Amino acid sequence: MENTEILKLTIQDDGVAIIEIHRPEARNALNLALRQALAKAFEQLNINDQVRCIVLTGGEKVFAAGADVKDFTTATTAQMYLRHTEQYWQSITDCSKPIIAAVNGYALGGGCELAMHADIIIAGQSAKFGQPEVKLGLMPGAGGTQRLLRAIGKFKTMHLVLSGKFIAAEEANQMGLVSEVVADENTIAHALELAKTIASFSPIAVQQIKEVTNLGQDLSLDGALALERKAFQILFDTKDQKEGVNAFFEKRTANYTGE
Repeated sequence: MENTEILKLTIQDDGVAIIEIHRPEARNALNLALRQALAKAFEQLNINDQVRCIVLTGGEKVFAAGADVKDFTTATTAQMYLRHTEQYWQSITDCSKPIIAAVNGYALGGGCELAMHADIIIAGQSAKFGQPEVKLGLMPGAGGTQRLLRAIGKFKTMHLVLSGKFIAAEEANQMGLVSEVVADENTIAHALELAKTIASFSPIAVQQIKEVTNLGQDLSLDGALALERKAFQILFDTKDQKEGVNAFFEKRTANYTGE
């Protein structure tokens, strides 16, 4: 995929891909063109065997300050329905590679929902999260109620989506909305270092961990444990598993090939 004016894509030699949203004039607001570009990027990275982990960022100043409100001024119900924007979000949901969101500045509305599509969220200490749609006579429409509910529980979710309030990174961390808070200037570098570590492991094991964890949260405990056991057992038939164990006993770095 080639870089566009609104999205920059870099694939590093260490198996880490970087997707950077680039609409500084609109604080990285997620208009339709940007959502389409993000969907295309994730679809292509998902089938690229050279990519083992993805870092999603909006740069040093802002992650994404919501949807592009200009889209809402005249849109009708039929027009919004016919856009089928859910298909663009689904491309991110369906990505089998681990996704790390590196969040600086605002992650609001659609920006907060985008961050929640990641598997890990690294937040700069000045980052702000929120779902302020209620202030526009709207509500979250891309997982802001449901992903929050699963991440932080009913009462914290209701507080955020009904008040439209913004929360600071540390409060988001205490709620369980983010994985880690770091100094603003270290957000992207820290996310890249973590991605490099994940990319150094067996991609089969990593992708199984992601899949089982995501599927298991909506299953019964017994069903989820059975799914986990089966995935665990399947990994014993991979070359990577034998390589990992042999490398451990031989006190060397494992060379995982994804087989």
